Amino acid sequence: MPEFLINALIAGCGVALVAGPLGSFAVWRRMAYFGDTLAHSALTGVALGLLLSININLAVTLCCLLLALVLLGLQNNQSLTTDTLLGILSHTSLAFGLVMVGIFGEGRIDLYGYLFGDLLAANTDDILLIAATCALVLPLLAWLWKPLLSITVHEELARVEGIKVAPVKAALMLMMALVIAVAMKVVGVLLITALLIIPAAASRRLSKTPEQMAVMASVLGMVSIAGGLALSFYYDSPAGPSSVLVAATLFCFAQMRKSDF
Repeated sequence: MPEFLINALIAGCGVALVAGPLGSFAVWRRMAYFGDTLAHSALTGVALGLLLSININLAVTLCCLLLALVLLGLQNNQSLTTDTLLGILSHTSLAFGLVMVGIFGEGRIDLYGYLFGDLLAANTDDILLIAATCALVLPLLAWLWKPLLSITVHEELARVEGIKVAPVKAALMLMMALVIAVAMKVVGVLLITALLIIPAAASRRLSKTPEQMAVMASVLGMVSIAGGLALSFYYDSPAGPSSVLVAATLFCFAQMRKSDF
């Protein structure tokens, strides 16, 4: 295999590894649109990085984390529903990012690459960053697994049982924001939510327990990445979108099986 293909496979599988369990919680808690909003905010991070002349990856990460905290605070707003707030923030942040990139980033940035990803361009630095993210997020997710399941099943009951709901929810949102920010360069702004949601939704049909679903979601995500890279290599198709199409195909096959969970 060519070296660039090996790098792409390692980087993509690293993203899928951590996206699996986070995507499972996104499916259980109906947070798919939350992930989409964070993905759109990543483009605003790109624009701010260009405007302030700071590292773009750092700017994207900070922007995603900040928006996650803003969304967490706005969830207590009773005047507007959560999906309305997410819709406003999602499209506003995307529009702001596109306008700012158009003004300050002309000739300095590959907008297509940020929107749709450039998996085949993954290098050693990208792999190390993804590995560091996995090393941070996966142990934290394992530590918070039971509290997260409790608030997912019944938030009020979890609060009565002594679980600190607000910090646990904040941790989940921040972990998702961090993964989206890191994965944006690999699969792109418009496709990262699909990689979070589709393998998790497919694995629900193939699992009997929450733990099995999380593991299966990671496995299906890795299979999707490998299949997308194969399509890209043999048919010269875009690697990121090809991976999402493979994930969608796996989801369709999974629907043929009756869910036990």
